[in-house]
Order: sequence, then structure tokens, then C-alpha cells
Amino acid sequence: MIGWNSIVIGLKQILAHKFRSFLTMLGIVLGVASLVATAAIIKGMENGLMERIVMLGGIEKVWINEDRVPSYQEHLKDISPGLTMKDVHALQTGAPLLQVVSPRVRLVSPLASRNGKQLVVPSCNGVWPAALKLNLHELKHGRFFTDLDEKNAHSVCVIGTGIRDALFGTPVGAGREIIPLGEVININGQPFTVVGMFKHYERERTRIAREREQASKTWSKKKEAAALKRLSYWDAFWGKNAAIYVPLNTMKVKLRTDYAVGRPDQGMTQIGIKARHVDQVAAALQQVRNVLMRTHVGIEDFSFNYFQGRSLDDVKKRVRDARISGWMIAGLSLLVGGIGIMNIMLASINERIREIGICKAIGATGFTVFLQVLAEGVVLALLGAMAGLAASFALVDLLDWASAGQVGAAAGNYSGSSVGNTPVITAQAMLVAIALSAMVGVVAGLFPAYKAARLNPIEALRYE
Repeated sequence: MIGWNSIVIGLKQILAHKFRSFLTMLGIVLGVASLVATAAIIKGMENGLMERIVMLGGIEKVWINEDRVPSYQEHLKDISPGLTMKDVHALQTGAPLLQVVSPRVRLVSPLASRNGKQLVVPSCNGVWPAALKLNLHELKHGRFFTDLDEKNAHSVCVIGTGIRDALFGTPVGAGREIIPLGEVININGQPFTVVGMFKHYERERTRIAREREQASKTWSKKKEAAALKRLSYWDAFWGKNAAIYVPLNTMKVKLRTDYAVGRPDQGMTQIGIKARHVDQVAAALQQVRNVLMRTHVGIEDFSFNYFQGRSLDDVKKRVRDARISGWMIAGLSLLVGGIGIMNIMLASINERIREIGICKAIGATGFTVFLQVLAEGVVLALLGAMAGLAASFALVDLLDWASAGQVGAAAGNYSGSSVGNTPVITAQAMLVAIALSAMVGVVAGLFPAYKAARLNPIEALRYE
């Protein structure tokens, strides 16, 4: 009961000096708003980076690349085998921690054409059907090629939406959905039948902005044309949209004519592998290294490009650094707010010395006075926290609105490369902000409350 009365009295004291109380709470308001908004931005950044990693194929995906023979093995350079199908088959049988082994042969800057339209394809790959699982591709229409297509070197291909837009036209330009299944395109003069098309990949924020513009009729053919000019732009999303996949054997037989000469066991551009679990990546890579050292007769002419793994570490580091920086800024704001509360509480006590003396004279204990003054400081801090939470929502909405403009511009050229992700306000951040504010209120009110509790009632009553 004493505690509730203390809170009520504290509220009355705050309401009696509204403007002064508002200025006192301002530091807490700014601290809480900056803490919650910073946490929301960090969460959005984390979501965006993780989204990019998933788009690249997942954290457990690793590329095996051909590499230069190390200096201590320079004398073995002439017998270096490079990456071959022998390695692929050896990995399938000798590395049980791998769930996917997918060789890849890349055709550099091929020319795709159809009915007079031409496009230098940013990414044209000969792969096995396992590439669908390796790269986490999703088919929107048709099918991926099969083992039979691979075995018989069928002239079939699966394309991204960027290739569709460049060679068949865009849905906005045509006024209808364009599904080019069964159509024929030429790749370096060789005819290929389109048997499948991937879904369109883009950042969530870019999709929202594009759909918003389309709904408001501000999306135009001019923006579609600008998108096609950006088709060669490379990022995790356009790397999938601007891609053509053909069976690996078809690539060797019909497109990569250089495979007719050279090594008897034609080499791979890369070998994609995926561990069974993210926690097994290190152990799986050790298995892979052991297998390849055996098939390469001890020559270490290969390297691992586990970009996704480094991205995960980068995500953690960036999030940690940003969180520390944001909390330091918020902590300083809360510290300033706490100093303001302590200052105003000391001034308030000096104004109420005679009142405190009367309370003690009629029976109030020092603990009751201590609790009342402390409750006033905590209430002041919590009111500031509530206002800070409201301000944080407004601040995040403002940041969201500002970034939406950038996203809209990015959607116009289909890049989305410099677009941040939507800030996400979490319950955890709000609870932490409220708890810290309450703690600041307690700490800031301790000394004024102690000073008030120690007042001598006789001297307080004589105070003018």
C-alpha cells in the first residue's frame, strides 16, 4: 500500500511540473528511442544478410575451385590434374558428410538470341540435376532437366526471369504473363528448347516497392527497359535471374568445344558441394580434402570458396559491432537522462524540505520518505521509457519510409543492391529498454531519496 501511495504521489509531483518533467524525461526518451531503433535496424540488417546467404545456396554450401600449385610443389605443375569427373565420383563415394556433389562447367559470356533479340548471358552453366538442390533454386514453370537429358546430351535449358525478359519480353510490356516453355533460343548459335523457368528472385523490400508502384500505375515500360540494361549486374538475386542452365554433358558436347582437346578427363570449372548440416561443414571439408589429395596424387591444386561460411561470420561480427555501438549510444543517452532525473529530484527536494519535515513530524518514517522520492524517480524514468517507445516506432517508420524511396528507385532498375532491409522492432529490445530505464530511475533517485530520508524534521520545519 505504501508503494502504491508513493507511486501516486510521484505522479502528482510530476503532473504538478509538467514542462520541467518533460525536459527531465527527454534524455530517457532519446535513449530508449535510439536503443529500440538501433536494435530494429540491426535486426533488419541481420535478416537481409541471412537472406542473401540463403539466396546463394545456404551456409553449408562450398565451392571447390582449381588453384595454382603451391610453391613447394612447383616441380609437379606439369602433372597437376585440376578438377575432373574422377574427383566428382570420388567425393560421392568417399565423403559421406556431403549431401550434394554437383560439378559445374561455365561458358564465359555466351550470346543468347531469339527473333533478332540478343543478350550476352552473365551466367551460363552446364550442371547436373543436383544443382537445383545445391543452389536452392525454385522452379516457377516447367521442369529441371533430368538424368536422361544429361546422359543423352539433350539440347534443353532452364532460364531465369531476366533471360525471359530480355529475349521474350516483359510481362508489363506485353500486358500478360509470359511463359516461354517449349520455345527455342540460340546459345552461341546452338538451338536449345526451354523446358523450365525459375521464379523471380528479388529482395523482399524491392518486391514490395515494385508491387506498390505497379498498383499505383507508376511502374512503366521505361523502368522495365532500365531493368534490362542492368541485367548483367551481379548479386545474389540477379545471379539467379540472369542465368541459363543446361545439362553438363550438353555443355561439353555442344557448347564447350575446347573440351575436345586437352586432358582425357575434361576438367570442371568448379565442383559444388553441400554438407549435410551446417555444424558438419568443417568435418566435411576435411573429408573432401583427404579425398582430393588422394585423387590428385598429393598435389594441392585446389581451394575451397566457402563464401557463405565467411558471410555467416561476417553477419555475426557486423551485428555484434553494430549492437555494441548502438547500445553505447543509447547508454550515453540514458546516462544523460539519469543525470537529469537526479538533478531535478535534488531540486525538487530542496523545494519540499518543509513538506518533508511536516510528513516526518506527523509520523512518516525515513524509509517511507525514501521510498516516495525513489518511486518518483522511477515513475519519471518509466514515463520517459513509454514516450521513448512511442518515439522509436515513429523513428522506425520514418526510416522505413525513407528506405522505401531508395527501394523504389532500386526496383526501377532491378538491382536492389544498396537497399537496406526493413527494420524490425523486437519485444526483447523493448523489454531491455524499459528495464534499463527503470534501473536508471532507481540509480538516479537513490541519492536524492537518501538525502530526503536523512532530513531532520525539526530543521526541515524551520527551513525557509
